[in-house]
Amino acid sequence: MKVVERFGSGHRVLVTGGAGFVPSHLVDVLIGRGCTVVALDNFVTGSKENVAHLLDRPTFTLVEADISDGLPTHHPAMAERFDAILHMASPASPTDFAHLPVEILRVGSVGTLHLLERAVADGARFLMASTSEAYGDPKEHPQRETYWGNVNPIGVRSVYDEAKRFSEAATMAYHRYRGLDAAIVRIFNTYGPRMRPDDGRAIPTFVSQALRGEPITVHGTGNQTRSICFVEDLVRGILLLLDSTETGPVNCGTEHELSMRQLAELIVSLSGSNSEVIYVTRSSDDPEMRRPDLTLARELLGYEPTVAPEDGLRRTIEYFRARLG
Repeated sequence: MKVVERFGSGHRVLVTGGAGFVPSHLVDVLIGRGCTVVALDNFVTGSKENVAHLLDRPTFTLVEADISDGLPTHHPAMAERFDAILHMASPASPTDFAHLPVEILRVGSVGTLHLLERAVADGARFLMASTSEAYGDPKEHPQRETYWGNVNPIGVRSVYDEAKRFSEAATMAYHRYRGLDAAIVRIFNTYGPRMRPDDGRAIPTFVSQALRGEPITVHGTGNQTRSICFVEDLVRGILLLLDSTETGPVNCGTEHELSMRQLAELIVSLSGSNSEVIYVTRSSDDPEMRRPDLTLARELLGYEPTVAPEDGLRRTIEYFRARLG
């Protein structure tokens, strides 16, 4: 299956959370295609540094606003019609679940509804960034899009899991009953430059600890697994879905599945660190395993991840090394 580029020169694209880790990389590629991009962010977890290199570009506008409060219609960049809207906004790390629970729930509910209304009004293609967390602590492995998940609806992680599941339901309702051109991507564990070193996720935590010579803190026994995807591979998959006419949901990630112990040891080795791996109490509702079934992404989009874990981790380590001095 070959997907033809659908959004490029002459098209206007709104990216919520546009100064965040993954969205800022998406913005880079869209600008490179010739799109006019409006990035909307309230900077709760995003950083202006991630898009600073674009601020003098005439095809890029950064708008500070919280989509949970509605679109800032007073801003001139919001006055014109959008051809595509990518809803990427949401705090997404374990640290955020504990400290920003209401913000996560709001952006994944009323924030999503605000954007769906705008997409219908504009006749825009709407892409909802969902998550592998929609599967919870899965009893199916690898996870297919047909799996309904095993989510604790009142656990600490539920604010993120259920907000994304609501967003999926809302997107499908607007697609079915309002005729919205919509797509849902379920994003699996992604890493790379522009991650926050203190966001609580495994890779930035392990890398920061290794570079500082601190013990690497692995939760539980370290036998729980994740499939790690370098951000360039993820961005390519998301844009393939955006350009297609598919609705999904479609998994996007890689099948490079590692235990947390293996991941910690690999990062120690690649960074040239002498850090030891130690084990700490495992967090509540931490999924035991995570790996996407990529059959749909391959068949519908022609998607194939290409970056090996060692290569992506080396690039990530160098990014953090430069930042940590």
